[in-house]
Amino acid sequence: MPSYNTDEFKNRFIVIEGIDGAGTTTQVRLLAESLIAGGFSCIVTAEPTMNHIGQLIRTILSGEDIVAPTTVAHLFAADRNEHLYGKNGIIENLKAGSIVVSDRYVLSSLAYQGTTCGPRLPWLLNSTFPAPGLTLLFEVDPEICITRIRSRLKKEIYETLEFQRKVQNMYERMADRLSHKGWRIERIDGSKDIESVHQQIESIVFSFLGVEC
Repeated sequence: MPSYNTDEFKNRFIVIEGIDGAGTTTQVRLLAESLIAGGFSCIVTAEPTMNHIGQLIRTILSGEDIVAPTTVAHLFAADRNEHLYGKNGIIENLKAGSIVVSDRYVLSSLAYQGTTCGPRLPWLLNSTFPAPGLTLLFEVDPEICITRIRSRLKKEIYETLEFQRKVQNMYERMADRLSHKGWRIERIDGSKDIESVHQQIESIVFSFLGVEC
């Protein structure tokens, strides 16, 4: 595995996590806009990625392809490895001095694939990936999230109330486990309106970076 400077992660790698419909994608964009306005170089990214492995995952999540849950767990780990260490990946951007804000990372796999195939395999597959400096975990009632995504033209296989409830529980279990391993994980009340959530995030992130909002 390629070498990396841990300090680069601790200082500039931020992840936003949450179940489907929690609002992570919107808040990643708003956070990036605030960081850029504050004079920071910021790169926005997401998992699954848009590379060929990520595209295959997206096809599976759409229901077009059906594979074993354990296969999905391996694909996410492979996509993440390329996301970190590949060309134009997280490591490369961190070394260039940018803050990297990712919509999902390791905790997402531990929650989603931990629900579909049990926690042991996802934990093993993701155990060597480095911790980000800061993870923001959205806490939102799954019923609210399902209501938010009902208007989407394309649904994914995980977007059911029963499944999202299980994933929410797994997120909490795995977040506690990672916290005990030294990950910094802050909870965000994602049930509030977009601007209120954004203000919560700004306060935490700018404090983490050592600057005033």
